[in-house]
Amino acid sequence: MELQAIQEIISEYLDIDPSTITETTSFKDMEIDSIDMMDIIMNIEDKFDIKIDDTQGLETVGDLIKMIQTK
Repeated sequence: MELQAIQEIISEYLDIDPSTITETTSFKDMEIDSIDMMDIIMNIEDKFDIKIDDTQGLETVGDLIKMIQTK
């Protein structure tokens, strides 16, 4: 569930095919900078009704999924 939601958010934001986004996809490979990341995180916070205070250590989509699951 989390992966699909993240795929939708990122693919819409970057205008890319959601099937290209997997748990091992890194934000660096998608060329997501800090400003893009903040926008994506805000969308994820709204979608999951959570608050993400620290994005340090988030390198892959899998890292983000783990963070969502702990909230």
